[in-house]
Amino acid sequence: MRVTLRHSTARWPYRLMLCGALICLLASGGLAADVVLLDDDFSGLRSGPLLGVVGAHTEYHYLPEAAPKGNWAVSTFSSDTGTQRGWRARRENGDALLAQTYDNKRAYTHPMVVAGDELWEDYTVTVRFAPEARERPSGVAFRYRNDRCYYFFGVDGSEAILKMVRHATAYHKPYEEVLARAECNWTPGQYLTAKVTVAEDHIRAELDNGTVLEADDATYPRGKVALTADVPTRYGHVTVTTTRAAAKRFEARRTQREAELRRLQEANPKPVLWKKIKTDGFGVGRNLRFGDLDGDGQIDVLIGQVVHHGPKDRHSELSCLTAMTFDGKMLWRVGQPDAWKNHLTNDVGFQIHDLDGDGRSEVIYCMNFEIVVADGATGETRYKAPTPETDNPRSRYPRILGDSLYFCDLRGTGHARDIIIKDRYWQLWALDDRLNVMWTAKCTTGHYPFAYDVDDDGRDELAIGYSLFDDDGTELWSLDGKVNDHADGVAIVRFRPDAEPRLLNAASDEGMFFTDLQGRIIKRHHIGHVQDPAVANFRDDLPGLETVSINFWRNQGILHFYDADGNIYHDCEPNQYGSMCLPINWTGKSEEYFVHSPNVDEGGMFDGWGRRVVTFPDDGHPDMCNAVLDITGDCRDEVVVWDPYEIWVYTQDDNPKSGRLYRPVRNPLYNYSNYQATVSLPGWSD
Repeated sequence: MRVTLRHSTARWPYRLMLCGALICLLASGGLAADVVLLDDDFSGLRSGPLLGVVGAHTEYHYLPEAAPKGNWAVSTFSSDTGTQRGWRARRENGDALLAQTYDNKRAYTHPMVVAGDELWEDYTVTVRFAPEARERPSGVAFRYRNDRCYYFFGVDGSEAILKMVRHATAYHKPYEEVLARAECNWTPGQYLTAKVTVAEDHIRAELDNGTVLEADDATYPRGKVALTADVPTRYGHVTVTTTRAAAKRFEARRTQREAELRRLQEANPKPVLWKKIKTDGFGVGRNLRFGDLDGDGQIDVLIGQVVHHGPKDRHSELSCLTAMTFDGKMLWRVGQPDAWKNHLTNDVGFQIHDLDGDGRSEVIYCMNFEIVVADGATGETRYKAPTPETDNPRSRYPRILGDSLYFCDLRGTGHARDIIIKDRYWQLWALDDRLNVMWTAKCTTGHYPFAYDVDDDGRDELAIGYSLFDDDGTELWSLDGKVNDHADGVAIVRFRPDAEPRLLNAASDEGMFFTDLQGRIIKRHHIGHVQDPAVANFRDDLPGLETVSINFWRNQGILHFYDADGNIYHDCEPNQYGSMCLPINWTGKSEEYFVHSPNVDEGGMFDGWGRRVVTFPDDGHPDMCNAVLDITGDCRDEVVVWDPYEIWVYTQDDNPKSGRLYRPVRNPLYNYSNYQATVSLPGWSD
């Protein structure tokens, strides 16, 4: 007799759908056979790719195309469209199957789909699979913590392999420890059945051709299951079973987890709709800016549509700007709106900023190879200048389009009057507030800079990419050549009040590292493609400030949490997407949360332990994009959620709240970027 606990497609919090009778039977000891945690022959999947082509959009957009299909979520893909379209549901002689169709030759990432619950502990997974080639491994992952940390059993060449995989110890390549191996006679294209049983620290893995491997290892005590293959492979049936005793332990842990989440969620203010406006025809993905445009003391929104000149997103510029209030009143527009120009995977140069310090906002933007300073209230041009010339042979044009704009104080005026403008990856220019070029420099720029007065002389230094520049453009130090790839997020932060500031760098495939202000790397983590770091007080019980980062390409969705010394204290993988991980002051207390996405099932606000402590209402709101800022003025943040058609704003159900409230000091709104490293420093209202 086998009793099935069917796995729900809901991904967070993870749920198993148990009927009341089964719970009673488990509690009373009335079952004497295995309990089925997962039984999937893929017949419930529609034919076609599980993911399709989504690309860099899912770095900071929630896309339903990337949501789980049935029990399975695609856990790894790269910019190569083959990896994104690799997993396909098909029919073979009338039987359903799931096929991995991509020939993967990368040693540091593996095509993978994942199912199950992170609390699964002792179980048996049985997988029927047929690799089409012998050159690289194919099989099943189990006790999966994330797509860089798991056990694997399968075939590779003429061997059966049982191994433990964990984060890399060097650039790209993960650490793998073979626990057992044996010669194995098998024929490509024919089905094998793999059966793996994990019980405490013991692993027994066998194939139906008689091959048996056993090992003891305590690295991963629990976790999900995954299908993974580096060669085209057909998967025919997957079951996960457990004993009655293990099922009872799992159910107790699951009940405890969900009770804790309910307690946390009930203790927090609920999101309620404050405003919503229509943007159909001129809306866009994550390309909004926020600030007081018309001088009435209220935050307004600036919507930027983009034209891509290619290749990919390396030559993009604004095509239309629409300025609006959150009451839906249009203030002005520059350019021609186009409903088809509603997506982007990069930054473009436009910001809202009081550039001259007179108390009124300007809009500074790049369009048609010009940088323009316009009146914030009317959009009328005050003055403009050509964008800088470039000698970069990789550029399509003699002048840059303007990849992004950043404001800082290089001249010591006491106001952020100076402008950093850059191309996509190679060169930056410093302009004064009249748009004159003061200096230029070349480096691996990464995506977005961060300014900090390192030497206390009243003038900012500039951290960009893997380099630090003095206020006059002198390179103080650079790690170019020592660190490859490009920087996805950089900041200089005093993590403890009594400590010297340090620089953090979410360095794409180079992982996460921290340096001192002389450029010496003092802490480094090879944990995959890291980006979108955020620094805040996420936990009162830890000294100083904490950092959260998220992985994207090849290992998307893994969250890592760092203490004030740069040590990882927690990691989790609540779903398989990128995210901005924006800190949010939701309660007015000293601990902040961060927003993962506005999606009802998979998103929400998470705390410094990786728990979803606030959920969004199931009210039909857009969930493609989000931003966090204080709009209503009670110190606490609102959440702006949008897609190309609508913008909704959520506030707390107890807004406004009086008394002494937490008021963190954040990156100024005039330095807004899809690639910003968000820093939220402690502060309180008067």
